[in-house]
Amino acid sequence: MLELDKVHAGYGATTILHDVSLNVDEGEVVTIVGANGAGKTTTLRTISGLVTPTSGRIVFDGEDITKLTAHEIVDLGITLIPEGRQLFPDMTVRENLMMGAYRSGARAYQADALDEVLTLFPRVKERLSQKANSLSGGEQQMVAIARGLMARPRLLMFDEPSLGLAPIIVAQVFEVIATIVETGATVLIVEQNVFHTLKAADRGYVLENGEVVLSDHAAALLDNSHVRKAYLGI
Repeated sequence: MLELDKVHAGYGATTILHDVSLNVDEGEVVTIVGANGAGKTTTLRTISGLVTPTSGRIVFDGEDITKLTAHEIVDLGITLIPEGRQLFPDMTVRENLMMGAYRSGARAYQADALDEVLTLFPRVKERLSQKANSLSGGEQQMVAIARGLMARPRLLMFDEPSLGLAPIIVAQVFEVIATIVETGATVLIVEQNVFHTLKAADRGYVLENGEVVLSDHAAALLDNSHVRKAYLGI
């Protein structure tokens, strides 16, 4: 479904990604793990059209999307749930959710999509009339995920979904991701919490200094001596 082929990208004169190649098949859960500054978020931003590659190619469902704008990429069905939630703080939860359904392919299904996400997130349903900035960090993350699902994405990308959350809330977030995966969704996760994300994923890529240094089935990466030493402290 998604393929990155020898992608270089960065900001201004600074190159962050060096020759990055990876793929995500339909129905798969793939994760990109690595330390702070490894280039994980830049990879998602590049796929999303927020950063334009300087070389290489990005293909989604057979179409070259390398030079498409961010809104064109969203219209193809690629949705990013950004690091730090990035909700509209002075808007209600309902208004934030409806913003997720603005893409042309989702507008006709707003009511059905809202019913689906509120079934998945009963706590969000209880908070519909509250402003987003009145919610706890965990509740805001659930709203951010629900907003992403409102777009009815074909590929759902998570950027650091556990960032800044208490361990018990992190576990709840990954339970929600597992529930989404059970629906047959295709998911790409960027995450520093290596243990949780490799448990949730089918395959993984290890990114270091903007380069893919390892790729394998998730279970194999959990047993890999380099991963265990560098990221799990074992």
